Amino acid sequence: MTRIRQAYGQGRPLPGYLLAIGGYAALVGAVAAAGRLTGVRLPRRFSFGDTVLISVATHKASRLLTKEAVTSPLRAPFTRYEAPAGHAELKESPREDDPARHAIGELLTCPFCAGVWIASGLTAGLVFAPRLTRLVSTALTAVAASDALNLVYDKLKS
Repeated sequence: MTRIRQAYGQGRPLPGYLLAIGGYAALVGAVAAAGRLTGVRLPRRFSFGDTVLISVATHKASRLLTKEAVTSPLRAPFTRYEAPAGHAELKESPREDDPARHAIGELLTCPFCAGVWIASGLTAGLVFAPRLTRLVSTALTAVAASDALNLVYDKLKS
């Protein structure tokens, strides 16, 4: 692994990324095993409405987790505060002191990265607990719409 890290670039936390990939694979495997054990079957397809609902909910949940001030205590062990970054959002950077901590910090500061995990969880939720998942996704979608309306309102006031 040391030779690969040297050839790839010393500054990248490859062991931490492997840990993140392994964690994701383990969670997906556990969900698949739970489905098999409980007899839960995948639907033939997801509706367009569910896809849109999950998409908007994933967007809002990823912003909430990775950028909003209120969730900064969850990110603090893995990140360093830098500055405010707009309406109720913060700019943070991953800590550099440990490859695993750095990789988790990148996941917790990147809405694109977190979105994969969140979308996977919400999609699995549609299979295992569709009513609850639609409830949570509807609430997140409503908050996303409210955020957009608040931004438009602020622009119109100016």
